[in-house]
Amino acid sequence: MPSTDPNVVELEKDLRQVESVDPEVDDKSPSRWSNPLVRLAAIGAAAILAVAGVVLLVYYHNRISTDDAQVDGHIVPIASKIYGTVGAVMINDNEAVKQGQVLVRIDPRDYQARVDQAKAALALAEARAKGAGVVVPLTRETTDSTSSGADAQLTAAEANYNKSRFSYEKDSISELAYARANVAAQKANNERAQADLARMKPLMEKGEISQQQYDAYLAGARVADSQLNAANEKLTSAERGADIARESMLAAKAQVQQAHAMVEQAMANHKQVSIHESDQASAEAGVAAAQADLEAAELQLSYTTIVAPSDGVVTRKSVEAGQIIQPGQGLFTLIPLNDVWITANFKETQLSKVRPGQKAEIDVDMYGQTVTGYVDSVAGATGSRLSLLPPENATGNYVKVVQRIPVKILLDPDSSAKAILRPGMNVVTTIITK
Repeated sequence: MPSTDPNVVELEKDLRQVESVDPEVDDKSPSRWSNPLVRLAAIGAAAILAVAGVVLLVYYHNRISTDDAQVDGHIVPIASKIYGTVGAVMINDNEAVKQGQVLVRIDPRDYQARVDQAKAALALAEARAKGAGVVVPLTRETTDSTSSGADAQLTAAEANYNKSRFSYEKDSISELAYARANVAAQKANNERAQADLARMKPLMEKGEISQQQYDAYLAGARVADSQLNAANEKLTSAERGADIARESMLAAKAQVQQAHAMVEQAMANHKQVSIHESDQASAEAGVAAAQADLEAAELQLSYTTIVAPSDGVVTRKSVEAGQIIQPGQGLFTLIPLNDVWITANFKETQLSKVRPGQKAEIDVDMYGQTVTGYVDSVAGATGSRLSLLPPENATGNYVKVVQRIPVKILLDPDSSAKAILRPGMNVVTTIITK
């Protein structure tokens, strides 16, 4: 039954018209390649493709690329050097800081007390050293004076001894010998006078000599006796003088010995100078030790203030005010974003023409921009050899695998203005070998 829908009726008419078209007439329609414009357009497109291929070949012939590249940089862990309680934290996580900026303060009171104690110990050591320094010249001057006095006394005592010895020798030898000789002479005279008197007495009694002559012999005997007595007195005096001179000489000798003892004592006192000099050196060493203790205490006190060693960004902050920290405990990490580089892991087959100084282009995935740099150096070993578990190829199942060697690429100074690169970011690196 024929449809009454006008759209369906119209569609059936169109189908019948298409079926009534003569196929032979359609096969004889003209070809596209017979049109000169079509042929010309095809030849032009082929020429453009050939030129583009040549250009691309020349462009990529001196360029090597890898997407196995990351941004590297210095990662500075900041830790405490001392034990203490955190007094204040001046930074927040991911905050940019400047070199020398105060980041954390630790309670300084304990360390300030140690500094004060070290200062007091240093003052005491300096006072002792000053006192020892005064004692040394005083002892030296006193010892020199005593030594000079002892030498002078020794010289005087020796002179006095020599004088006493000369006097003793004079009294004991010369005067004493003279006195003894005089006694002997007077004794002989006396004996002769007494003998003459004894011979003259019988003669006087017989009247052979006069009384006057006898009296003359009597007077001569008395004079000889008195002269003998006087000679004996002089001998006794000379002996007494010799004894006195001998005692004086012995006393002078004792003074010489005493002066020698004083000289020896003065020489012994010179050792006191050396002892005091040693005390002074020890006191000065004590000053140096106290000064070192003070510097160490001040250094410990300086550690209570933690400052940024360089410009960078604070990351992984794990410190809070009031926290008790230990020496070596990590507080946060500082990333200097102004000192980063690229570590590109190229295949070993790509590096035959790579040399330091060659230009490089770095496509940054994060920003969709390209920054420039240059090759700094090529690593001395492959990445796998430097890994925690290097490969062991001494096995029977060895399979040769192309290795990758890290290449360090430094950025040009103006690259930081285009994009901020952070360690760990993925980049695509291209080295222009010519």
